[in-house]
Amino acid sequence: MRIGHGYDVHRLVEGRKLILGGVEIPFEKGLLGHSDADVLVHAVMDSLLGAAALGDIGKLFPDSDEKYSGADSIGLLGEVCRVLDENGWRISNIDSTVCAQSPKLAPYITDMRRRIAAACGLDISQVSVKATTEEGLGFTGEKLGISATAVSLIENK
Repeated sequence: MRIGHGYDVHRLVEGRKLILGGVEIPFEKGLLGHSDADVLVHAVMDSLLGAAALGDIGKLFPDSDEKYSGADSIGLLGEVCRVLDENGWRISNIDSTVCAQSPKLAPYITDMRRRIAAACGLDISQVSVKATTEEGLGFTGEKLGISATAVSLIENK
């Protein structure tokens, strides 16, 4: 068994959709990035790749490659899971946390868990998504951006 940790952060800007965990969330701002900037899915992907010692999403999906411009991160997560499978790994579970002062994410958590689980070929019970504010502190608390962390446990098939 191996454990991997992932972290991602993106700036909130006007004129972009807010996508978290593969779910579009109504909000006046979205996350800036080369792909859809889904910080939650990016953290999950990095935790999985890290656990398998297969690098990170920048290695697998470089932002210098235009084919990933505006990419659907849930689709990229499916590719990460395919790479893990090819390398003899099976996902045991994923635990993640999104840090955002707003919007409130509780109504979307189950859908996020469903989307991540489906992309990974997992049961929803194997995927945890939590959300927290930072009490107005730091860049997330000041509503300048959103961050996410993830921990994954993988095992040999």
